[in-house]
Amino acid sequence: MPATDWKEDIAADETERFTRHAEFFGELQRARGGKGTVHRALHAKSNVGVEAVFEVLPGLPDEARIGLFAEPATYPAFVRFSNGAARHQPDVKPDVRGIAVKLLNVGGRKLIPGLEDATTQDFLAIRTPTVPMRTADEFVMIVKAAQSPALLPFKLIGGLGVRRGFSLVKALATTSYYGALPIKYGPYAVHFGFFPPEPAVPSRGDDPMYIGNELAARLRESAVTYEMRVQFYEDATKTPIEDPTVEWTTPWVTIAKLTLPKQDPDSPRGKKIGALVEQMSFDPWHAREDLRPLGNLMRARNHAYRISTKGRGAIAEPASLPSFE
Repeated sequence: MPATDWKEDIAADETERFTRHAEFFGELQRARGGKGTVHRALHAKSNVGVEAVFEVLPGLPDEARIGLFAEPATYPAFVRFSNGAARHQPDVKPDVRGIAVKLLNVGGRKLIPGLEDATTQDFLAIRTPTVPMRTADEFVMIVKAAQSPALLPFKLIGGLGVRRGFSLVKALATTSYYGALPIKYGPYAVHFGFFPPEPAVPSRGDDPMYIGNELAARLRESAVTYEMRVQFYEDATKTPIEDPTVEWTTPWVTIAKLTLPKQDPDSPRGKKIGALVEQMSFDPWHAREDLRPLGNLMRARNHAYRISTKGRGAIAEPASLPSFE
């Protein structure tokens, strides 16, 4: 059975620091919005928003049968594919690529105050298994430094020291994506991911919207399916909770299937779905207690996402599947 002796390392001043970080992102969000629409503080650009079906698979091993994964079940869902930048920019530019999944009709008490009775569960993922920054403090420093790209290396070195500054510059230059962060899984801790059976390679070209356009073209032809897998915590060295720069190498276990059924995102129905998805908030803390986010960066997101959601006027969590007819 997987280890259960994982723990978080929570500093005494975390709440104060994370509140300041959240306020910074709120100010960044308002500044980006100007007098027009206020977008998300990060992952501002949606590639496409679609409907989906999430199926918990039968025959899972005992350690994987936790909470909503305890028994086979099917949930309606919505999925948002996005770029990670704080502003809308062409897809040909290097960027974080993200997927956000919202399940509906999920029972159990939820974490966010005031939303304890919500019936949604969110899962957010980005393209690599690690992130180059260890803490929320480093992440905010990178975002601030990136406001002046030419000065980025010097600002990072000045703020983090020569060794750590150079290591971050190197990582950011060689990857465009962030990785998974840990969550609880009942008594265990896991990383999770969504894996297509045969990953498609986008053709890119010069299309500034190539990611969304290619996914829409695929969905007009057939369904797109991903396997959701988890890998379990083993020990503080191989699978650290507080250091997301370390890649976990424990085996992946398939627990569910996410299917984007055949659909046309550019049809009248598809556009209604896309518009609704864009108004939603996707938040790793839209979660059951037994799937609670873990680690420094996840705890920081618990502060930042509330401000971002309020700042752009996101709609309330859906209580049921809307009609798009």
